[in-house]
Amino acid sequence: MRGRLMLWALGAALACAPAAAQTTEPHQHPMPAPAPARPEAPQHQHAGHDDDSLFATRDASGTAWLPDSSPMYGIETRAGQWSVMFHGNAFVQFLNESGNRASQQGGSINWGMAMARRRLGAGRVGLRGMISLEPWTVPGCGYPDLLASGEECDGEPIHDRQHPHDLFMELAAEYTRPIRGGLQWQLYGGLAGEPALGPAAYPHRPSAMPNPLAPISHHWLDATHITFGVVTTGVSARAWKIEGSLFNGREPDERRTNIDLARLDSFSGRLWFMPTPNLALQVSAGHLDEAEASHTTTGRADVDRVTASLSYQRRVRDAWQWASTVAFGRNRENGSSTNALLMETSLAYRERDTMFGRFEWASKPAEDLDIHNLASVYDVAKLQLGYTAYFPGWRRVTPGFGGSLSLGFVPQTIVGIYGHRINPGVALFVTLRPAAHHMGQ
Repeated sequence: MRGRLMLWALGAALACAPAAAQTTEPHQHPMPAPAPARPEAPQHQHAGHDDDSLFATRDASGTAWLPDSSPMYGIETRAGQWSVMFHGNAFVQFLNESGNRASQQGGSINWGMAMARRRLGAGRVGLRGMISLEPWTVPGCGYPDLLASGEECDGEPIHDRQHPHDLFMELAAEYTRPIRGGLQWQLYGGLAGEPALGPAAYPHRPSAMPNPLAPISHHWLDATHITFGVVTTGVSARAWKIEGSLFNGREPDERRTNIDLARLDSFSGRLWFMPTPNLALQVSAGHLDEAEASHTTTGRADVDRVTASLSYQRRVRDAWQWASTVAFGRNRENGSSTNALLMETSLAYRERDTMFGRFEWASKPAEDLDIHNLASVYDVAKLQLGYTAYFPGWRRVTPGFGGSLSLGFVPQTIVGIYGHRINPGVALFVTLRPAAHHMGQ
């Protein structure tokens, strides 16, 4: 009951935030009902240098980028000299996975975020906070997600479930300052945040936003999107950015309401390239010190991670928005390497009817899947197809409902553990998120 009340409080906060701030907002950005396509904003607006907003459509989780043509789902207002943006996504879902590892669960997957920015001298300063109520709204060790793995619960590896997000997902500050010749310097850091490693985290990608489930490749690509202790600095121009981070690479523990600070002894580097407003490319690599509990040695295991990704966003025939991400990740741990590949897409008609899909392949060690007496690596895959219908918003908050079907593929050698070579799953959900916010309107 307490989790439900807190979820309703999160929804109410998203709904009421713009009304509470109307007295200080000098101009509104009205969100029209689904309408004909608008012309693309000028490139300088997408880069975040327009006079109307301090928020750029390319800004994603941490210091990650999305294509400039990406839609922004948020509520923007003002508080004195600060521009404030609210983001979020909440699902109330019922999940059912089949096979010998079948499980069913109702709960809520959710997060909410507030960003505040203002100009300071020649530069810009910002504050970022992001929370999730999943410690109370996702029961037990996580929600059913066949073939997902990562972290521990009750001393055992979490498998075939996705662990709840921590209460504090981001508590960070940022500073950006022009240098010369179109170059900018950025400094980002905080008690909780995201280092320069991997693509934009899946909750923030338009290609994944209508989908409540985490990818099974999450711990090969973007699992560091909740890191307790991080400092990042980088230099960027319009079409590229190079950045590096020092951070605490240890995975959060199963107490989801605290902040697990530790030494900043992990490091990473990332290069972004955006050749057109529709395309964002990144390559990154990092060393995560004592990242996770080792199942083959004593103590914790170091992980060396390499990722590469492509995110594509474009408007199709005026009324359609198409977003896609392809990403590859490689982990090296305890002397052996495993890989994962993700392909996901969403196609939205007038921000109302959204079809989404995801295909993943991963080579997962036996211990990640909690398979005993079989020291091996298994090629597993998962296909998911779904649909979300969104309704006209109320106070710039958009409700919707949807569902998805999934198929989890396992090799013949572990059919006895999972029940079948192909194991179906079903998800049904209602959802709530901010309406699309068009820059400069």
